[in-house]
Amino acid sequence: MRIGIVAVGRLKAGPEKDLVSRYLDRFAKAGPASGLEFSRVNELPESRASNSATRKREEAVQIEKSLPDNPLVVALDERGKSWDSQEFATYVGDHKDRGRRDMVIVIGGADGLDPDFRDRADLVLNLGKMTWPHQLVRIMLAEQLYRAVTILSGHPYHRS
Repeated sequence: MRIGIVAVGRLKAGPEKDLVSRYLDRFAKAGPASGLEFSRVNELPESRASNSATRKREEAVQIEKSLPDNPLVVALDERGKSWDSQEFATYVGDHKDRGRRDMVIVIGGADGLDPDFRDRADLVLNLGKMTWPHQLVRIMLAEQLYRAVTILSGHPYHRS
């Protein structure tokens, strides 16, 4: 199963981008042995609309256009389920085993995700109750993807 990330906004060069790249490279190298492939990070421009609701709608249109055919969509949102790493890895592994071709994990813009888009997602997850800057969300997501593949492969990286 191919796993990609769609993110509203661009991650500037610096230590955050380097760390995201490091974890995604690890995922890309470890994933194929478990039937997982990293496709890419698709960065979309932030809307310039004057109000939050319009920005979220415009960004949702761009997100939808960027998705492959019939993907499993995981939206990151504060209203989502709070899972541990094992639960996330199990979800990824189960869908891979069911023959899903693509999973896309979506990170919304500064205003969050459009409610209609969020409601259509196959899964809505949060990364905790606190609010995180987008740079850290990308780092945490990249690390969790790598951690998921190590859990699925039995690698000792994950210690519970």
